[in-house]
Amino acid sequence: MRTYKLHLIRHGMTEGNENGQYIGHTDLKITTNGIIELEKLRDEGIYPKCDLVFSSPLSRAVDTAKIIYPEKEILINHNFKEIDFGEFEGKTPDDLKDRKDYADWLAGKLPSAPGGESAMEFATRLCTGIGETVRYMMNNDAFSAAIVMHGGAIMTLLSVAALPRMKMAEWACGNGRGYTISITPSLYQRSGILEVVAEIPKDGARIINGKQKDIMK
Repeated sequence: MRTYKLHLIRHGMTEGNENGQYIGHTDLKITTNGIIELEKLRDEGIYPKCDLVFSSPLSRAVDTAKIIYPEKEILINHNFKEIDFGEFEGKTPDDLKDRKDYADWLAGKLPSAPGGESAMEFATRLCTGIGETVRYMMNNDAFSAAIVMHGGAIMTLLSVAALPRMKMAEWACGNGRGYTISITPSLYQRSGILEVVAEIPKDGARIINGKQKDIMK
């Protein structure tokens, strides 16, 4: 049965990342240092070759995709945008520390930030985007694709759909880094399951297929 490889890559560094802000739909650019880091990683050859490149519509993702895969057309999918943080957008934890609704949100007592998107809505949107991507690949005889998205998007998607099962925080990855997943379309259609098979770059050990596995090879 044919499987498809998707390389989920987090965008380059932004000022929001440096400042520790909640940045969701705000359209920030990559910093100069972020661009330099991406170019260095690209020139080191850490990014997998692929047939297609997809991206969130936000500038930090699109610009990252253009740096990493300059020869490729960038296909935009709005379902890969970061979560909408509503009233918490652009603020830091320190800015919000005295708000009860912030404490309740962190404790899971609120489904979303005020005026924002719930975790359930976000996860559903991301899974829809993956399904759309695989269908596009099948219709265009493509078997590998990169998707440049956001840190929260990668963590959320993998925590709800990936094997091995891990908590959201355990799927955190740095800017310009990510994971390779393998999808069997019929299985994904039935159960929404995808499998993480490697880190990007392959520079460490990760629980893969339920075992501690060296994926530096």
